[in-house]
This record gives sequence, structure tokens and C-alpha cells, in this order.
Amino acid sequence: MLLARHMLRSVALGALMAVWLPAQAGLFDDEEARRAILDLRNKVTQGEQQRGELAAQVKQLTEQIQTLQRNLLDLNNQNEQLRSEMARLVGQNEQMLRDVSEVQRRQKDIAQNVDERVRRLEPQQVSVDGKDFLVEAEEKRAYDDAMATMRAGEFDKAAPALVTFLKRYPSSGYVDSARYWLGNAQYGLRQYKDAIATFRAFVAAAPDNLRAPEALLALANCQAELKDNKSAKRTLEELIRQYPKSEAAQAGRERIVTLK
Repeated sequence: MLLARHMLRSVALGALMAVWLPAQAGLFDDEEARRAILDLRNKVTQGEQQRGELAAQVKQLTEQIQTLQRNLLDLNNQNEQLRSEMARLVGQNEQMLRDVSEVQRRQKDIAQNVDERVRRLEPQQVSVDGKDFLVEAEEKRAYDDAMATMRAGEFDKAAPALVTFLKRYPSSGYVDSARYWLGNAQYGLRQYKDAIATFRAFVAAAPDNLRAPEALLALANCQAELKDNKSAKRTLEELIRQYPKSEAAQAGRERIVTLK
């Protein structure tokens, strides 16, 4: 009896297990599916989050790139402005250098002009016929102008200019030379009597002058032009006696032979 009950219980338990195990298996399959779905949803959610994060990063990077581009454009504009400013400054500098050079040139010209004017006003040392002396600027200019007309053969201008000079500067170092050339200008104008007086005054005032022998020879020629051969011979004899080694004395020796 007990054995029968035990067998009956075993059969019932087996039947129950047969019913429960498939149902339990179905429950396990649904749980795994739910877990898979949840995992998939989590992955999708994480993917969406990652995409959102990536999109945010891309947006941020895009904004940074745009900012960098704007900054680069600004830098290029600033660089271009700097180049323009540098070109302008270089141009100004070159112009300033030209202006400075022009100012320096003008200053140099002014300084030279001032120096020239000062030199004209200051006494100058000159040398005439072996004699050195100081002359005033106006004095030198008057003498040079008179001598310029003399060298040009303009005796009609030279004679009055030399007369004026002798009256204006009676103590000048040029006096002996001016008197000598005045005698020559008068001789050129055939004013022989005036020339004789001028040459006499020259020799009397400057017997040691280098041109004294020439003055005596010219004086004798003036006397010969006036047909006063006797006076001409005496003048030539004086020339030969006082300046025997001069060229004028040699010419006088030749000249005296022709006088009767």
C-alpha cells in the first residue's frame, strides 16, 4: 500500500515537472530577450549621447575654426595696414632724407656765400711786382677792374680808371703798379707829355721797383715820339747807368745808337 502511494506520488511529481519545466524555460527566454532589448536600448542611448557629444564637439570645433579664420583675416588686414604704414613711413623717411640733404646743401651754399662775402670784406694779402701787402676788398676790386680794361687794350677806359684809383687810394700798395700802367695807358693814347710825367713820378717814388728800368725805357720812347732825341738819350743813359744788367738797359743800348 505504501509502495503504491509512493509510486503514485512519483508519477504525479513527474507530471508536474513535465508541465513546469517548459513553462520555466519560456520564462527564461523572455528574460534574456528583455535583457537584450535593454542592452540594445542602452547602447542606442549611449550612441545617441555620443553622437550628441560629437555633434557638440564638432560645433565647438567649427566655431573655433570660424573664430580662428576671423582672427586670421583680422591679422591679415592688420598686416596689410602695417605694410601700408611701413611703406608710408619709408616714403616719409626718404623724403626727409632728401629734405635734410637739400637743407645741408643750402646751408653749405649759404656758408660759402658768407665766407666769400667775409673774404671780400676782410683785408687780403696780394703780391704785385715782387711786393707783398694787404689791401681792402673794394680797393682790390677797383684795381682789378682798371687792370682788366688795360689788358683788354681799352686805354681810354684804363687811364681814367687808374687816375681815379690813385686819387682814391694814395697810400695803397697798388700805387706804384697803378702809376706804371697809367703811364703805359697814356703812351697808348699818345698822350706823351702826360706819360713822361707819370713815368718820372713812378721812377722817383719807386727806384727799386722791378719795373723801374722799363719805365725809363718807355719814358725815353715818349721823348723820342716828341722828337726830343736829346732828352731821350739822357734818359737812356740814365737807364744804362742805374740798371746796367736789366733787359731794358740792353734794349736802351740798342735804341741809343739809332738816336741822332
